[in-house]
Amino acid sequence: MANILEVKDLCKTYVIDKRQNNVLRNVNFEVEEGDMVAIMGPSGSGKSTLLYSVSGMDVPTSGTVCFAGRDIAKLSQTELAKVRLDEMGFIFQQMYMMKNLTILDNILLPAMESKKDERSRAEKVAFAEELMRKLSIIEVADNDINEVSGGQLQRACICRSMVNHPKLLFADEPTGALNRAASTEVMDALGKLNREGTTIMMVTHDAKVASRCKRVLYILDGTIKGEYKAPEDENLSDADRERRLQNWLLDLGW
Repeated sequence: MANILEVKDLCKTYVIDKRQNNVLRNVNFEVEEGDMVAIMGPSGSGKSTLLYSVSGMDVPTSGTVCFAGRDIAKLSQTELAKVRLDEMGFIFQQMYMMKNLTILDNILLPAMESKKDERSRAEKVAFAEELMRKLSIIEVADNDINEVSGGQLQRACICRSMVNHPKLLFADEPTGALNRAASTEVMDALGKLNREGTTIMMVTHDAKVASRCKRVLYILDGTIKGEYKAPEDENLSDADRERRLQNWLLDLGW
């Protein structure tokens, strides 16, 4: 499989009160098409900064981030905004949606904003409804955002992130604000999309969530200290997968 993301010698430094804070230090990794990668590490290790830097939401201090064959640091702000809208999808811990729109209309927003998307409105609506059926929330299409559960709302956010057929889906703690049942719903949805070919990179502090991914990168003090590859044995239970990942994390000082 070809690489959709290549990160080389990535550094991110903030200057606060005239003091340098080196949040990321020479980070290197690759993400293949169809991969599902979790970024883990303790609070303050640089997880979210890494996600924002490789997705173009933040500007690296140095190094290169090559997305779909392009160094995003060399793109203008207008070009980068188009790439984020048309080729990337985003899911966050806080489920931002427009309060005056229905769930379906919220999902449609990125498709309506895209100038690259040549589909008719009817085609966009049909695809949005198809995504909602796939993630089992079509019954709340006409609901307001305060009329659905947390799990349903986050699955709607996943649908919104997928409506422009992104090449890579970024997720920052997508289950962080959910209870265990809703978290399982969301990870089932993301796992289904990944099995169908969607590439996913997520930040999480939850080993149960990370154990559903194919790879886990462990970051500490801005440096990737290790990489875990999930066993391919389909007969392993979710509990066994989580236990194996937990043991690996403990060996790294988790």
